[in-house]
Amino acid sequence: MLYIAATPIGNLKDITLRTLEVLQTVDGIICEDTRRTSLLLNHYQINKPLMVLNDYNEAKVFPQIIERLKSGQNLALVSDAGTPLISDPGYKLVRECLQQKIPVDSLPGPSSVITALTLSGLPPDKFTFLGYLPEKSGHRTNTLKELIPSMTYIIFVAPHKLLRTLEDMEKVLGDIEVTLAHELTKIHQSVESKTITEWLKILKNPKGEYILLLRLSPS
Repeated sequence: MLYIAATPIGNLKDITLRTLEVLQTVDGIICEDTRRTSLLLNHYQINKPLMVLNDYNEAKVFPQIIERLKSGQNLALVSDAGTPLISDPGYKLVRECLQQKIPVDSLPGPSSVITALTLSGLPPDKFTFLGYLPEKSGHRTNTLKELIPSMTYIIFVAPHKLLRTLEDMEKVLGDIEVTLAHELTKIHQSVESKTITEWLKILKNPKGEYILLLRLSPS
């Protein structure tokens, strides 16, 4: 059995009893970064073998994981924070398990996407998660041009790309109001809405991951 196990996005208390039970009983845990996962496991006094799965070693470790699952072992797949597969590696593993009739279960839990959406004050009836915008400026601009009104959009933004992303948005969408969520579930949690020009005046040296939310008004 492969368990998809959601882990805290900040506050280590945000983990379900069911997830803790599974992490305590599986034969091993598949993670992105052993250091990040060890912080969580040590906090709950869980000692399990860790395997790293990321975009760089996928071809090498993939067969090993499948073989262990086929032999009857139970493994848990976790991300550095939140629900696995959401802009994180893992979906190819899940797909292969399903094709090979290996049981898969997903344990509901924390998601920064839903947390940010519910705190933003934006309409949650229709929303689209875009993950990270394209690296190249031209592709990023084209993506922004394709956004439609009456839809709430949720975007992950790395700190070193935040200002550039906001500048591109202003060029394509105008000086609209956007919401930035930062440090969710942590002591310095912040979810604020401002126009793009206001954000550009305030943000000088962004640090940590951001979640950007916006909704375009009908023209």
